[in-house]
Amino acid sequence: MMEFAGNSRKHNKLEEALAKERQKFEKLIAEAGKEKIIRFIPLKLQTGEYLVTCEDITQSWLAEQKLRAANRHLLDIIDFLPDATFVVDRSGIVIAWNKAMEEMSGISKDDIIGKGDYAYAVPFYGVRRPVLIDMVMHGDLETEPGYEFVERKENTIYAEVFAPALFKGEGANIWCKASPLYDSEGKITGAIESVRDITERKRAEGQLKYLSLHDNLTGLYNRTFFEEEMQRAADGRFDPVGIIVCDLDGLKFINDTLGHDTGDSLLLASANVIKSAFRKSDIVARIGGDEFAVLLNQSGEKTVEEACDRIKAAIDKYNLAGHEIPLNISMGFAVGSVETASVSDLFKEADNNMYREKLHRSHSARSALVQTLMKALEARDFITEGHALRLQDYVTALARAIGMPKRNVSDLNLLAKFHDIGKVGVRDSILFKPGPLTTEEAGEMQRHSEIGHRIAQSAPDLAPIADWILKHHEWWDGSGYPLGLKEEEIPLECRILAIADAYDAMTNDRPYRKAMPHETAVGELEKSAGVQFDPELVRSFLKFLENNQSGKNM
Repeated sequence: MMEFAGNSRKHNKLEEALAKERQKFEKLIAEAGKEKIIRFIPLKLQTGEYLVTCEDITQSWLAEQKLRAANRHLLDIIDFLPDATFVVDRSGIVIAWNKAMEEMSGISKDDIIGKGDYAYAVPFYGVRRPVLIDMVMHGDLETEPGYEFVERKENTIYAEVFAPALFKGEGANIWCKASPLYDSEGKITGAIESVRDITERKRAEGQLKYLSLHDNLTGLYNRTFFEEEMQRAADGRFDPVGIIVCDLDGLKFINDTLGHDTGDSLLLASANVIKSAFRKSDIVARIGGDEFAVLLNQSGEKTVEEACDRIKAAIDKYNLAGHEIPLNISMGFAVGSVETASVSDLFKEADNNMYREKLHRSHSARSALVQTLMKALEARDFITEGHALRLQDYVTALARAIGMPKRNVSDLNLLAKFHDIGKVGVRDSILFKPGPLTTEEAGEMQRHSEIGHRIAQSAPDLAPIADWILKHHEWWDGSGYPLGLKEEEIPLECRILAIADAYDAMTNDRPYRKAMPHETAVGELEKSAGVQFDPELVRSFLKFLENNQSGKNM
């Protein structure tokens, strides 16, 4: 018989327990100043007496308390993990759901802990279904499809998947990691899974992948992707193969004269025009600075010819829309079977055919482009309304007055018409500024003579006057631009044009001033003789004006 020490309240509880039919319970007993945990198992006998079995479970009870404390500590650690994390037991019942998981899923731990039957999948997929945590507990379990990849490292499984139900149905790409949990005997008691939102990373990866396969300016496929598709076509599965090569004529000319922004706009327009002739599934690529290519699988010669006709029709439609700079695109194509010719050979054939067409049309294309630029200048420039015609009259009269040979006068008239063609490369805000230019703006305006020089060099009809266009703003005293030439270093034609141009500018309205009287303009010419203008030519020009009613009735 065990002696019990303690107060009467404890004995009363024991007596109450013994009065029950059969009861197992634990009791804290004080013995000799120590506390013990005793398990009582009472059994009522037929005689009405009780047989009580007592067991000291102090050590196992303390061990259980330590385990519970450790579990609470583990749950606290899980709760503060930065990744959304949850834990299930062997039966798939949720036993932990941390704060990060509450934030990601929108489900509080109070609403999910204790639930099973794949309830933890609903916040992610909108339905109950096995997920990664089930795979680590049940290796033979077939999960639902959708994982981009599943990788196993020892007992841990990693995966990426799109979870459509997350964030109120917006969905998110998530990275998952799941591992089994073991007891002291190595048996699986549950599993833990961590989830991380990788939507931004996937978006960045997608953007990088897109950029690696697409041209940044036009959005078309790039050369790398086009060559990969050519390799795919090389196995013969897509015979016959058609390749079209297109080249934007005059791009360097546009870049050198009007600037790269204008050139880029023309490239983008070319890309859109070419792309408009094909389906989204067709391979249309920018394969070089001014070169485009189209790969048409399982396409015979008739199909490819029709595609070229669609491109030409799209170009005509663009040019008829009244764009400032027209599109001129040379094309070549080739069609064949990879059984008789490699895809690379087909590409070379198409490229050669394109260059052959480019050579045939280069002269006319350049001339047409120069004429277009001149029309653009006429449409934009405030001084061209009658300016070129008046200049031609002035320079012709002055040339005759000094005895210039007739064969030179025609080129001088060409200079009078095209000397300012470089202004197509100057911003409208500077051309039309109603006041003096800043130093920076003046520098940009002065570039028009260099731009015009490059334009003229590219056009056979203007090549003879290209040097004069470059030098038509040089001053007699050497303070002009762009080369700082002086006196006789300046071509005679430029000296003649400078006087005629200045007089016409002074006697006609400009955005920042009204026209001045003839007499005032004459005084300005006299004042600038020997500084800006050739003094002998000024005298000849003034004499001409005097003999022609002060220049009013030309």
